[in-house]
Amino acid sequence: MATYLDRILADHRARAAQDSRRVGGLVEAARREPAPRPFRHELGREGLAVIAEIKRRSPSRGDLAVDLDPAAVATAYAAGGASCLSVLTDGRFFGGSAADLAAARRAVDLPMLRKDFTVSEADVCDARLMGADAVLLIVAALADAELVRFRALADELGLAALVEVHDEAELERALGAGADLVGVNQRDLFTFEVDRHRAERLAPEIPADVVTVAESGVRDPADAARLAGAGFDAVLVGETLVCAPDREAAVRSLVQEQVSGSPCS
Repeated sequence: MATYLDRILADHRARAAQDSRRVGGLVEAARREPAPRPFRHELGREGLAVIAEIKRRSPSRGDLAVDLDPAAVATAYAAGGASCLSVLTDGRFFGGSAADLAAARRAVDLPMLRKDFTVSEADVCDARLMGADAVLLIVAALADAELVRFRALADELGLAALVEVHDEAELERALGAGADLVGVNQRDLFTFEVDRHRAERLAPEIPADVVTVAESGVRDPADAARLAGAGFDAVLVGETLVCAPDREAAVRSLVQEQVSGSPCS
């Protein structure tokens, strides 16, 4: 039986195969865009950074906030103290779009991750063309050669590459590809179940000079404090924030935890 990840990747790879645009032309166009904002730098500051996610739905949870206004959500996240934003641009499975990212970028000055399933050089270029400052590379979705190639292209275009892993083997592949920004996703992309201690188990294996992000499963300030105590530089939080009745306050509660005498301080 096909998993969530199988179905999503099949859809993205089919569309990539039908994309007749010339990669060289996309690279040239991307280079003409305004310089990306410093995504990785913002996560390397002292204290736990929050990457707040704009997300309309998920394959496992269904509709979350399908009618959200991305500009209003981005503004609330920024007011709450988010360091960066993550914007879903996958339409079929997550209800996102390039328009969501563009609207968020017009509303705030925070660096932004294009959260999508990158399967081609064109996807990397599109991230820059739509105004993103970082691109997501999921190790489980890519061959080693693709991972190396896409990360190098992101670097060439000035984009940060958040390289996402789920276990020790994927972490080894990420580091072998030169990743300097690693996200540990606590959600299993095959079952979409969350293991809230996955990031803590992997943390000791990540070199100190790599900026680290814990993704998924952050429900409250206690979770954020625990992950900061494990050595993570940032948390990426989606459903908890987008479903909160007061999104600004929800972000602020996670940011404040790092200066409140918790293990984050």
